[in-house]
Amino acid sequence: MQFAVTNPSMHMSRRLALVSMLVAVLAQAAFANPQRPGMPRAQKHDARHEIDQLEEAWRNAILTSNSAVMGTLLADDYMAITARGTLQTKEQALARLASGRVHYTSLELSDRKVRFYGTTALVTSLAQATGSNSDGEDISGSYRYTRVYVRNAQGKWKIVSFEASRIRQPGERR
Repeated sequence: MQFAVTNPSMHMSRRLALVSMLVAVLAQAAFANPQRPGMPRAQKHDARHEIDQLEEAWRNAILTSNSAVMGTLLADDYMAITARGTLQTKEQALARLASGRVHYTSLELSDRKVRFYGTTALVTSLAQATGSNSDGEDISGSYRYTRVYVRNAQGKWKIVSFEASRIRQPGERR
């Protein structure tokens, strides 16, 4: 008897891997002290400034479809949950960006909050996007997102996880 591996089970294993990774990050965050009492104020300020610069680099890479810059921002094991609920690896994210299938004409970020948990930074923000995809579908709207950065062994912040949720207005259809 043979069993064929189907795409749904592959997607399920990816989802389980992502859930496991998120549980590990959240567990680390839950047991870490978000204030980092041993970190001098200037160092906290510098780390926040670095994250703000990386967020701006991410925004610019999205607006200009710059997959080279995006490739330097994403960790090799990066995993995202898109606003449509699909999983996306680093390779998939870069290929999608390079393809030009999605085009943003504006992307305004606000209400950014950055919290530090050891070598992990958790960023939440509100994004006002204007754009469309290659099918001509309007993808403009308001989105909330969470991005997780981890400082690697070389001291560089890398994005390891991203999740976006569309904010629907009352009566708005999917």
